[in-house]
Amino acid sequence: MPSDASGDHVTLKLILVSGRTREFSFSPSISAAEVTQFVFDHWPQEWEEESVDSASLLKLIYHGRFLHGSVTLSALALPPGKTTVMHLVTRENLPEPNSNDSLSKRKRGGCCRCTLS
Repeated sequence: MPSDASGDHVTLKLILVSGRTREFSFSPSISAAEVTQFVFDHWPQEWEEESVDSASLLKLIYHGRFLHGSVTLSALALPPGKTTVMHLVTRENLPEPNSNDSLSKRKRGGCCRCTLS
C-alpha cells in the first residue's frame, strides 16, 4: 500500500535490531498494522536472516513507544514528504499499559511473595 510519488506520502526508514535499514513510502492514511503487513509481504532480501512467520509478530516503535495496529501515520502527525525513522521489532505480545500483574505486585509490597518490614 505504498503511496504515489507525490509529496503527500510518508517515508518510513525502518531499522531492525541488527541495524539493517530500509525505506518504504506510504499514504498517511495507512495504519501501523497495514505497514507491518506490507513490510512482511515485501520482506527485503537483505533481511532474510531476520524474517518472521507472520506479520502479527512485527511491531513498530516510534519515539520509544510501541504503535498499536489501528493508529494511522497521519494520527502521529508525521511530516509528509520527509523521512521518519521507526524501529521494526518482533514481539509476540505488546506490554499492557496498566498491567494487573504490576498492580498486584505493588499491592503485595514487592515483586515476590516476601514481606517488607
